[in-house]
Amino acid sequence: MLNTPLAERMRPKSLDEVVGQTHLLGPEAVLRKALERGKIPSMIFWGPPGVGKTTLARIIAHTLERPFIALSAINSGVKDIREAIAKAKNQRFFDRPNPILFIDEIHRFSKSQQDALLGAVEDGTITLIGATTENPSFEVISALLSRCQVYVLNHLSRDELLELVQRAIEQDEELKSRSIVVEESEAMLQYSGGDARKLMNILELATTQTEGEVHIDNARIKELIQRNIALYDKGGEQHYDTISAFIKSIRGSDPHAGVYYLARMLEGGEDIKFIARRLVILAAEDIGLANPNALLLANAAAEAVQFVGMPEARIILSQAVIYLALSPKSNSAYTAIDRAMAEVRKSGPLSIPLPIRNAPTQLMKELDYGKAYRYAHDYQGNFVRQEFLPEEISGRVFYEPGDNPAEQRYRELIKTLWAVHYQK
Repeated sequence: MLNTPLAERMRPKSLDEVVGQTHLLGPEAVLRKALERGKIPSMIFWGPPGVGKTTLARIIAHTLERPFIALSAINSGVKDIREAIAKAKNQRFFDRPNPILFIDEIHRFSKSQQDALLGAVEDGTITLIGATTENPSFEVISALLSRCQVYVLNHLSRDELLELVQRAIEQDEELKSRSIVVEESEAMLQYSGGDARKLMNILELATTQTEGEVHIDNARIKELIQRNIALYDKGGEQHYDTISAFIKSIRGSDPHAGVYYLARMLEGGEDIKFIARRLVILAAEDIGLANPNALLLANAAAEAVQFVGMPEARIILSQAVIYLALSPKSNSAYTAIDRAMAEVRKSGPLSIPLPIRNAPTQLMKELDYGKAYRYAHDYQGNFVRQEFLPEEISGRVFYEPGDNPAEQRYRELIKTLWAVHYQK
């Protein structure tokens, strides 16, 4: 007990001890109801670090009195998966309930590793619970994803984090014997970033570094964190703050800051596929039509880092970051689709003009589907003015060219082709 970290000592043992996630675990919530019925599907917990994904999996196994087998995708392979499945099959002969196989960081499993789980999940040999900080739609193969229920776990709120601190001070065997006064909590909350495990680490650091009565204030916490910075940077624990700084630096055209935050993530063990995917998104969202080649380069980098792997992938990512940072910026494509989707939600499925409808049957032709359509290639310059939008929103502007040389040309082209038809 003496050497057990505070975060482990305060790990909840039952659903009633869990702080937060009331949308899943509240009295009428879906996951609690499933547990009360005693029957759960295979599932994937998707959420940021330190919100209780592993803890919840253990509580589920304990509540249902199921054997619990845990693997980490970081250091487990297909052989480990097959051994776990074989162990589960052997237990069938003793009329024991099928075990829960918990896989932490399941997004790090390759396709072949995920494929190895399919049969056992499908025939009920195991109930799979995967934990991931990444969107499972991108990282989990569709065949496995379709067999799992995805539950989203949220960041803990300020009040929930403070409740954890107070609970630890009052209930932990080691802390409750000491006089601990929390005078200020902002620094603890800021450095924890909604991560309960990190918060417990900070609280433990503050109490173990001080003898006698403990007074916790912002200055003291900042001093302790700076002296023990490796504890909080190791393993990419500042995931969300760092990726935010990374994206904003590139968006702000600062290649130096972009490369610095790239280095922070790489040194912290961040998944290079995650970094590359964010660069692809940024190339479309923040550079877009100001430099269409940016998306091509970002996509090529994303493919290359998977092919090459670390440590050489760092060079490819560095090249992409510098190029994207120094590219002209435009979010016109991003704002155009958002405007268009807002219109669709507002107006519903407006009637498509008859001339541009498909007419595969005689009846449709008799109803004037496709009638009066003008084939652009039959006209000079491969263009002829005609109405493409529904009548109710004729002339509505969704794409507004950005203020950059490439899109200024697009602005002039639209003006030339459409004259006054499209006006804001």
